[in-house]
Amino acid sequence: MDYLDFFSQRLSELRTQKGVSARDMSLSLGQCESYINKIENQKSLPSMNVFFYICDYLDIQPKDFFDISIESPTTTNELLAKMIKLNPKQQEHILFLVDDIINASKK
Repeated sequence: MDYLDFFSQRLSELRTQKGVSARDMSLSLGQCESYINKIENQKSLPSMNVFFYICDYLDIQPKDFFDISIESPTTTNELLAKMIKLNPKQQEHILFLVDDIINASKK
């Protein structure tokens, strides 16, 4: 796997999902206005410290950044946080609903 390519694409996807420009994100992180653009164009990589700031900015955990099975980590984390607040019976109802949605999309 080309990790530099993966990193730049994933950052671009997550930033776009958040609906923010590369310039605005760069400035919000306290960096120069082209900082995120350079990462997305594979000209540089962030330090670990800045990577953690990027994750905070995107409202995700670092592990979510690298988990390509989660297309929208922010939404997934929000859904999980709300599911935890439900009682077991309510969670079961939601699980059945999700199963129905998945099965319907396969048809």
